Amino acid sequence: MGSASREALAQARAALRAGIDPATGGELLQAADRIAESPALASALGDASASAEAKGQIVARLFGGLTADARSVLAAAVQARWSNVEEFVAGVEELGLRAEGLANPALSDELLAVADVVDRNHELQLSLGSKLADPVGKVALVQRLLDGKTSASAVAVVSHLVANPRGRRLDAALRSAARIAADQNGSDLATVTVAAPLSAAQQERLARALEQSTGRPVKITTVIDPELIGGVRIQIADDVIDGSVRARLDDLRQQLAA
Repeated sequence: MGSASREALAQARAALRAGIDPATGGELLQAADRIAESPALASALGDASASAEAKGQIVARLFGGLTADARSVLAAAVQARWSNVEEFVAGVEELGLRAEGLANPALSDELLAVADVVDRNHELQLSLGSKLADPVGKVALVQRLLDGKTSASAVAVVSHLVANPRGRRLDAALRSAARIAADQNGSDLATVTVAAPLSAAQQERLARALEQSTGRPVKITTVIDPELIGGVRIQIADDVIDGSVRARLDDLRQQLAA
């Protein structure tokens, strides 16, 4: 996100609070869907040059059926100045994810579990990630698979991401949503890529080291990539620590080619 959008998101996040109506997250995700589907509406609400009063009137007219909490968060979002319309839409989506995380502290763990299932099932990944498949059918498949296995909020988030990929791989979108939900609840999510599975003791030592570095609790999700050969690659938000053998070999190739 651009600097203006990051500031706008921070301003809008102030409208999120403990005890927020549990319906807020789902309603904001639906609002993001509706805005993304209408370029004219997205431009009207995300245009930095439009008056806050005019945008507030649009929210009141088109989203008056939302809960008071959802309207409050959406109003805060449209009153802020975003770098561009696309980042405004992404910001509304993130606010919805954060609201879902507030209402369901276990959301990040649930989303990671779904991401792992998608990773392990190539056929499922193709079915849910297909650009040709009907979004309604993909959402119905998600709801059948997750019914009774995850919370309603997790089903809502996964359904939203499946129906609105916006160029994202589903597994990556799920892990990004999990990071947002974890951050909203005061913890970091580290994606650790290794060539072979870590033992429980290794994961515990790594988690302690990362917590000392970040100053916050850290949840670890592990991705196995045999092409790393050895070592480890750690990503926390936009920060990447790449100590893999593959990265060192790539550096060596670049030095030899220079």
